[in-house]
Amino acid sequence: MTSSPTFVFVHGGQHTATCWQPTIDAMRRTDPDVASLAVDLPGRRDEPGDLAALTIDQCVSSTIRQIDENGADHIVLVGHSMAGITLPGVAEVLGADRVVHMVYIACCVPPQGKTVMSTLKPPVSWIAGAMSRFVKVSKPLPGPAAKWMFANGMTDEQKRQVVAELVPESAVITKEMVDRSNMPDLPTTWILTMQDNSLKPALQREFIANLGNVDEVVEVDTCHNIMMSEPAHLAELLLSRP
Repeated sequence: MTSSPTFVFVHGGQHTATCWQPTIDAMRRTDPDVASLAVDLPGRRDEPGDLAALTIDQCVSSTIRQIDENGADHIVLVGHSMAGITLPGVAEVLGADRVVHMVYIACCVPPQGKTVMSTLKPPVSWIAGAMSRFVKVSKPLPGPAAKWMFANGMTDEQKRQVVAELVPESAVITKEMVDRSNMPDLPTTWILTMQDNSLKPALQREFIANLGNVDEVVEVDTCHNIMMSEPAHLAELLLSRP
């Protein structure tokens, strides 16, 4: 009999593992025994790393180390936003023997050999471009910009939580070329956030095409940070996938 999976959550840019807590709490209300692991990428909270020199390989290695320390060997790999450049490398190393399902949530997936920066559209590209041009580590977005990019349509309390949890981010990693040439073909779901101001639905569909082999696309009428705006709905979607 196949054991129940461990849901491994990988956050996006300017976020930490804490962004997943509302969804994890919702999952546990449905299934108190659900196993989960929300990782911090290098340079966040207690996870060591130099944001000014951060690489995709370092993000992959950090995620795998945390998974191995957790002992998880039957994994649903879930990523949000800029985690789209980390998930393929994690899947490549762990392989189909350990990863049973991939879930991309409003992820950035550049074309093979291209960069995150090359995919962005105005006005997000203007903000990111200005940051990366002058600094190697960007400060958290100002409140109004963060609320517009991540939290449109949320309650005031949810918006305050999103802004409060933002952290500095590596600007150099957005200029690193991605390589998915050895990514295994795994069952894959894409959760498409239809009210997303960071990655508009049309752009997400481009990313779906870039990724290829996506088995299902689930549209949800919410903003970029669905794990905080609609945690119960996201929990239901995740628990029904493996």
